[in-house]
Amino acid sequence: MRIRTLTLAAASGAALLAAGVLPANASGSSGPASTQEGSVSAADLLAKVTSCSRISNGTYRTDEETSATIPVCGKNGAVFWKADMDIDCDGQRTSNCNEDTDPWYQDDTAFHQSNGSPLKADSLPYVVVPSSSGIWDYTSAGIKGGGVVAVIYNNKVEYAVVGDTGPTQIIGEASYATANALGIDPDPETGGTDSGVTYILFKNSRVSPIESHSAAVTLGDQLARQFLQNN
Repeated sequence: MRIRTLTLAAASGAALLAAGVLPANASGSSGPASTQEGSVSAADLLAKVTSCSRISNGTYRTDEETSATIPVCGKNGAVFWKADMDIDCDGQRTSNCNEDTDPWYQDDTAFHQSNGSPLKADSLPYVVVPSSSGIWDYTSAGIKGGGVVAVIYNNKVEYAVVGDTGPTQIIGEASYATANALGIDPDPETGGTDSGVTYILFKNSRVSPIESHSAAVTLGDQLARQFLQNN
């Protein structure tokens, strides 16, 4: 059984600009993403995350029934973890994401579009971070809603945003659109993959507007190149 996100509703509306953020008028759409994005290869990124300098106080489980073995690791300009991928279908109700397709469906996400609406899981690639706890507080590591994430699976790179928060003791979850773009079964009840996914979250980044996937790809490619240079 897939672990569903326990969303924390965000009160804010329009995303704020921050250091390293693209302009609010950056072009792009919230449509489905391609399976290979940007100029940085999966192999080059993975070569930089072969060892872990743990920054979490403890480790996470990938599912309720598994042992806690997954640390959050620190690198220059980023944090990362290697885990599974459960499917988050929360947010705006669509034909793919609703109460009928997802037994754990919730109609909100922790972070919202620039118009104040929840995110749309089946068209926007986003990643779920564990809610802040004694294990790890994502905000203290410079991770923000709308921050850029390079998600790597099966030699493919997909750029996503931090879009939702999940259980405090479980890690490894992303939106329907993220899974679909990487060739992972996006079914919220039976899909996902048990291992092999690397999540690299770039510190102090934020895409504006959060719903612009092309803006995430542009900024993500820039940050990925900087990550290779600095590590």
